[in-house]
Amino acid sequence: MAKLHVLMRKEDLDPARLDGKVVVVIDVLFATSTIATAFEHGVADVVPASDPQAARNIAAATDSLDVTLAGEQDMRPIPGFASYAPLALSREALAGHRLVYSTTNGTVALWRARGADRVYAGTLLNGAAVAADIQRRRPDATVLLLCAGSGGEFNLEDFFGAGYIADCLLSTSAGHWRASDAALAAVACYRQHAADPAGCLGAAWLGRLLERVGSGEELRYAARPGAFEVVPVMDGERLVRAGADEQSS
Repeated sequence: MAKLHVLMRKEDLDPARLDGKVVVVIDVLFATSTIATAFEHGVADVVPASDPQAARNIAAATDSLDVTLAGEQDMRPIPGFASYAPLALSREALAGHRLVYSTTNGTVALWRARGADRVYAGTLLNGAAVAADIQRRRPDATVLLLCAGSGGEFNLEDFFGAGYIADCLLSTSAGHWRASDAALAAVACYRQHAADPAGCLGAAWLGRLLERVGSGEELRYAARPGAFEVVPVMDGERLVRAGADEQSS
């Protein structure tokens, strides 16, 4: 049986123990939701950056594509960068561009995971598609669903998202996965709140903050399980669409 596990924070991932494993990075509010949205709007690729200066350096070194810089630092806008949130960013000219994207948690988690055999950007929006790609391409690998968390702390929205993706895997391949207790707990969380994803996200600390600052529309946009078929996967140091855009698998 293949193993399925949920890690509660990016800090819980050991980069030295990723050989042969599949990692799905989950940052529902909003890094991986924004990455999935960017691909829906036609970006050529997405380069996750570890911090704003690294993003500027990557953008300056890119000469083959138009570049859009976007992100946040500690939930604050970065001067000269487009928004980190999916709806706001989708109003930018993205088609054919390289998105260089830096966030406090999600893009850092992607960097930590890059030693894995395969790394996905997963979220509620594309969780079913990510699960299907795992079952098609890496059905026997150990799968780690990595919640980005917030500043080293557990958060509810990523755990809920991990539960959705775990539920997609377990529901479509009965008996194939040996789920850890953490994975089973995430599935239980998802199933308890599956009828009202926006309500679950809105009850979380970050969800309450977003509502207070007038970003409830962004939250509700991200709270739509299965809305997209796009599957972003790491290819070297960039994210591309799974399939034809990959140089290697």
